[in-house]
Amino acid sequence: MGNPVTEMLGIKFPVFQGGMGNISDPALAASVSNAGGLGTIGAGTLPVAEIEKRMDKMRSLAASPCCVNIAISVHPNADEVIRLAIEKKIPVVSLSAGNPSKYIPVLHQNGIKVICVSSTVRQAKKAEAAGADILVCEGYEAAGINAANESTTMVLVPQIVKAVNIPVVAAGGIADGKGLAAALSLGAYGVQMGTRFIATKEAQFHPVYKKAVMEATDEATMIIGRRYQMVRRVFKNAYAVYLRELEESGADPGRFKALTSEAHHERGALQGDMEHGFINGGQIAGLIEDCPSVAQLLEEMVKEAQAVLTRSMARL
Repeated sequence: MGNPVTEMLGIKFPVFQGGMGNISDPALAASVSNAGGLGTIGAGTLPVAEIEKRMDKMRSLAASPCCVNIAISVHPNADEVIRLAIEKKIPVVSLSAGNPSKYIPVLHQNGIKVICVSSTVRQAKKAEAAGADILVCEGYEAAGINAANESTTMVLVPQIVKAVNIPVVAAGGIADGKGLAAALSLGAYGVQMGTRFIATKEAQFHPVYKKAVMEATDEATMIIGRRYQMVRRVFKNAYAVYLRELEESGADPGRFKALTSEAHHERGALQGDMEHGFINGGQIAGLIEDCPSVAQLLEEMVKEAQAVLTRSMARL
């Protein structure tokens, strides 16, 4: 019995890269795809012309299938980004943060596989009914924007696996082979990671960001935005503490939204400005201590997962 995710997408390893919004790096995405996973760039809130440049660069560097993530309710012109993905013959599109039903048929008509990101069983069922090929089920351990219900990966994945008939991929709190083995044990067919890929040789993020990931403890991240139903997991830095204080003081939601825009994300992640910008980070960062190449990371993850599953069987 093979893995339906790797077979469907034509990839070697059942490991996806998260989209990462405006800070996504086409060279990193291509490295993930070329190493056997599914590399992804995010449309975020970027101008369509910039997204086109990143698509072109990713496609020119990637010899294997790659993906574009479109946060439907986040990008001001999602329809145009969909059109661009079709025009550029992107083989896989990931849809999140909105209703994917009107986009899936046209993507399928153009031979594009569709991944939908879900954070509840209800969302997963609706995405399956709309024709999604694969579901990424993301717990709130994950970096960046999260669902208000804050379900964890360990409780979310098996419930969604039970509720749907299409392949499920687990996201949130995964950074190594043990996490991959755990996801497979819960019924998923693979994993999606974001924070782990920050600390890789190919990633073009600011050294301060990489250092924050590798020096993180289990208490290094925090949630902001609960008051405004804008749940986001970030690393604790001066700017994140400032945002938390604003939230606790009952600041205007519009002001809070402006201060957590992708412009501030870029300041932290790409410019290393911890006074005026934030950096997304998953809870699993406390487990990350090194900065391997993407190829080394994926190879070691799969080997470790195989060893862990073998040892686990012996314990029964």
